[in-house]
Amino acid sequence: MSDINNMVAYDDGDIDTNRSTNTHMSDLIATRLSRRQTLRHGVSAMTTALFGGMLLAGCDDENPQAVTATAAGSTASVAAGRAVTLTGTVSSGQVANVNWSQTAGPSVTLTNANQLVATFRAPAVATATQLAFKLEITSRDGLVTNNSVTITVTPIALDFTAVPHSLADVVTVPSGYSVSVLYRLGDPIASGVAAAANNGTDSNFAQRAGDHHDGMSYFGLAASGANPDPTNSTRGLLVLNHENITQLYLHANGPTPSPRPESEAIKEIECHGVSVVEVTRTNGAWTYVQASALNRRITPNTPMAFSGPVKGNAWLKTAYSTDGTGGRGTINNCANGTMAWNTYLTNEENWAGYFRRTSGDAAVRAATTAKQNVSLARYGINEGRSGNYGWTTVTPSDSSSTVFRRWNATANAALAADGTADFRHEPFQFGWVVEIDPFNPSSTPRKRTALGRMNHEGCQSGRMIAGVRPAFYMGDDAQNEYIYKFVSATPWSASDASASDRLAVGDKYLDNGTLYVAKFNADGTGTWMPLVFGQNGLTASNSVYPFADQADVLINTRLAGDALGATKMDRPEWTAVNPATGEMYCTLTNNASRRPVASGSLTGVDAANPRAYVDSPSTSVGNRNGHIIRIREANDTTEATSFTWDVYAFGAGADLDATNINLSGLDATNDFSSPDGLWFSLPSNVAGQQTPVMWIQTDDGAFTDVTNCMMLAAIPGRVGDGGTRSVTSSAGSASATVTTRIGKAPGVTLKRFLVGPKQCEITGIHSTPDGTSVFVNIQHPGEDASSVAAPTSNWPDSQSGSAAATVRPRSATIVITKNDGGVVAI
Repeated sequence: MSDINNMVAYDDGDIDTNRSTNTHMSDLIATRLSRRQTLRHGVSAMTTALFGGMLLAGCDDENPQAVTATAAGSTASVAAGRAVTLTGTVSSGQVANVNWSQTAGPSVTLTNANQLVATFRAPAVATATQLAFKLEITSRDGLVTNNSVTITVTPIALDFTAVPHSLADVVTVPSGYSVSVLYRLGDPIASGVAAAANNGTDSNFAQRAGDHHDGMSYFGLAASGANPDPTNSTRGLLVLNHENITQLYLHANGPTPSPRPESEAIKEIECHGVSVVEVTRTNGAWTYVQASALNRRITPNTPMAFSGPVKGNAWLKTAYSTDGTGGRGTINNCANGTMAWNTYLTNEENWAGYFRRTSGDAAVRAATTAKQNVSLARYGINEGRSGNYGWTTVTPSDSSSTVFRRWNATANAALAADGTADFRHEPFQFGWVVEIDPFNPSSTPRKRTALGRMNHEGCQSGRMIAGVRPAFYMGDDAQNEYIYKFVSATPWSASDASASDRLAVGDKYLDNGTLYVAKFNADGTGTWMPLVFGQNGLTASNSVYPFADQADVLINTRLAGDALGATKMDRPEWTAVNPATGEMYCTLTNNASRRPVASGSLTGVDAANPRAYVDSPSTSVGNRNGHIIRIREANDTTEATSFTWDVYAFGAGADLDATNINLSGLDATNDFSSPDGLWFSLPSNVAGQQTPVMWIQTDDGAFTDVTNCMMLAAIPGRVGDGGTRSVTSSAGSASATVTTRIGKAPGVTLKRFLVGPKQCEITGIHSTPDGTSVFVNIQHPGEDASSVAAPTSNWPDSQSGSAAATVRPRSATIVITKNDGGVVAI
């Protein structure tokens, strides 16, 4: 009989019936523990070696369903502006969500923050700064693993090998960069206009690119195609000056002697002025949009409006504008200004040379307004001038046309003494800063007379700070002229940056304020002296020139500067303002009339202009290579009336005397001559923040036996970062020693970035907001030719390889990009 217990026993199935060879749980646990030991001791040790213990594996709980991961950066230390990659690695577990987040340091934008591999661009920093990031990974079971990475960011550095001297007929840039030609003389900017033949037969330059590309600004364009978008780096408006012409290449057989044919003169006139042209970047390539509705040429024939204190003044009245409130055109436009409210300033530089003034004019004026003779002489318009290019010799097909006659400033005694029947006052309509709204092709440009009348090179604003009256800095480009600033009467309001009536904003800030001229003292201080009627000798009793009112002071800015004893400078050209510090830099290109000791019309050396020397093979004495001066406003405010100064760098060949000429210790990687163009990278990208990049362009005749003109990149310090230096200048029996202030030697913070083609000037620079595309102008390549059949340059055709020897050169805008897509220069 069976045992009853065996019969009624309960079986819950807790027996082993699985005879397969699959892994047992105990084996999994053992393997898991072994791997964790490796992660804790092996990977952690490796991470500590590479990143100082800043990133470790997570998963310290014992739940086998959590994700096991590590996090790492592509580098432990990186210079500002460089790309950084953050990488998460999963060694076990199943991932549901990934999230990278920043936990410390200046904020950056993470790309692909929800993926294991994320990237960012290192931000601008003034000193070494740590950025920390957390990688949070959630498993499918909802368990979270955290890891961290710390990256040290150092200040920006110039990340390229300096370009050597070059006499080649190409634009040379560093390895890792590319150059493309964007906008050339003659390129059509309207539908139906044929491509340029570039053989002297092209016409209708009112709808083509002009000549001698110069100052330039890029304005981001909104998707609507009509309004500004300051963040758009792939679509925008390029606005650029056309300063002058290379007359030889414009005509099929060169220019016809006087009397000039009407068709040739019209072409030459229309090649001056300004272009507004839409540009786009598609698949990495930049092109201009020929049929854009925003494209526009502004020429010497375009209607203008006067604005500010001189509007309607008797000296602006002409046969064209009998009330003195309007005028025609702008000419010899050199440098520029980019306003915070999205307008463009173009500046009339060497305008005086276009005017004819025949013998007998002075006598006619003496009988009506004698002091006009003093004014015209101070601006270089003396009797006997025939006027550039002989435009006044044209007999127009329309006998009523004054397009050519306007350039004859000779007063006709038989006509109205108030100037409303001839063009005796036409010279007073030029020498101004002109404001253009690039987004409104139907708008009339405005001449801003409160900023004074001179050989305006450029006009750059200081930092725009809410509640503070902004300043606008200017140089008068001629030997022994002055540096100026205009301080608006109206404090800046940030809301004006997005105003729709942009020229009305210009009225607000540019029509009322105080114009100042600079005096540089030997002790490194300086004063801004106000050019205000009734003060400091600017009165009707002035023996040299009796000023009548504030309009008279502004029309005759140079005479007002003389009266106040402003410092004569070595050709003040471009101004640029460091967006991080507010310090203003000004290029002093050279000065052929600077001597060790003053004599007659020749000016002696002083603390701010301390060199006069010979740079062989020339035997001429003067400041042959130029320098760059900088000022720091008192209390770092644009409203200041005093400043400190020093010289950032002296131009010189590396082989010149280090004691008295090559004062900045330049070498083969950064020696330069005749600085001209000057610009700081935009504060919208890392190259323009904290320690911004400054760009220097040259227009030289003293160093061109060694190299073509060039562009350099610099990371300058601050006013006062160097010391004093005694400099001795000698010429013949004359000798003088002065003490100057000089910044620290630039060394590796100044490098040559670009060398241009033959006989060109490098001038005009701007960039996209993100700093990844830089626009540069190449002006008058091959300008020294004497025959159209034998051009001395074939650029830009030569840029892509060999070009036919008879191909005519053209001024053009180029675009420079970094092959890895990064910010240019850093």
